[in-house]
Amino acid sequence: MPKGSRALVLVLLSLLVSSCSAPWRAPVETRSGVGYSAAGGRIEGPTYRVQPGDTLYGIAWRAGVDYQDLAAWNGIAPPYTIYVRQQLRVVPGALGATKQAPAKSARKTAAAKPPAKTGKTATASVPATRAANTAAPSSATKPRAVKDVPSGSLRWTWPAKGRVVQTFSPSDPARKGIKIRGNLGQGVVASEAGEVVYSGSGLVGYGQLIIIKHNKEFLSAYGHNAKRLVREGDRVARGKVIAEMGTSAGQPQLHFEIRRRGKPVNPLGLLPRR
Repeated sequence: MPKGSRALVLVLLSLLVSSCSAPWRAPVETRSGVGYSAAGGRIEGPTYRVQPGDTLYGIAWRAGVDYQDLAAWNGIAPPYTIYVRQQLRVVPGALGATKQAPAKSARKTAAAKPPAKTGKTATASVPATRAANTAAPSSATKPRAVKDVPSGSLRWTWPAKGRVVQTFSPSDPARKGIKIRGNLGQGVVASEAGEVVYSGSGLVGYGQLIIIKHNKEFLSAYGHNAKRLVREGDRVARGKVIAEMGTSAGQPQLHFEIRRRGKPVNPLGLLPRR
C-alpha cells in the first residue's frame, strides 16, 4: 500500500476510535415551543409533553412551580391523573398546550401507582407510541387524594442524624436544600407526616429520590438514597424510616429540601435546633 494511502487509513481509524470512545448523549428536542426532557432534567417550558413514568408532582418539581398551579393551568383536578403524550402548560397562559384528556380517554395514565415488587411506575415500560392503544387504569390504580396536615400543626424533625455540610442558598441553584453527612445505609426518616407523591430516580441530580406532600403548601424531598423503602401513595408518619442513606460526591450524605408552593425554602429555618 502506498505511504500516502497508509497514512490516510491511520487517520480515519484514529477518528473512528475517538468517536466511539466519546460519551453519547440522547438528543433533547424542542418543537413548536414544547419542552422535551427525556433525561428527567429541569423543564424550561412553556409547555411539556408527558413521558412514561411522569407524575404531576415530578413535573412540577422539575419545572420549579407549585403542583397546584400546574394542575390549575391545565384543568386537572385531584387525584392529578395525567396521560402519556399529554401536553401540559408549565407557565401560566402558555400557548399551544392542549386541554386535559377526558377521564374516559383510552390513553395510559402516567401517574398510575407502581407495582409492589419493582417500585417502578406502572407506565415506565410502556412506550409512548403504544400508550394511545392502552386502556385507562381503573380507579383502584389512581393516586389517592392526600389528606392534608394543617399548616399550623406542621412540626418538622431532622430527616437524618449527622452534620450539615452544605447549607441552603436562595441565589445558588445547586444549593436548593441542605446536605447532611452521615453513614452509608443509615436510616432516613420523614421530616413530617404526609403522603409519598414521588419515589424514583427519574429526576436528574437527585439520585434515588423521595418526595412527600404534607399539605397544600409544603413538600419535602430526600435525595441520593441507597435504597427507597416507600412507594408513591404510601402514607408516612413523622419520623418513619423511608430510605437508607446513599452517597453524593463520593460521600455518604442526604440531600434534603423543603418547598413551599413550589419554591425552595431554607430547611434550617423550619427544623428544630440541635
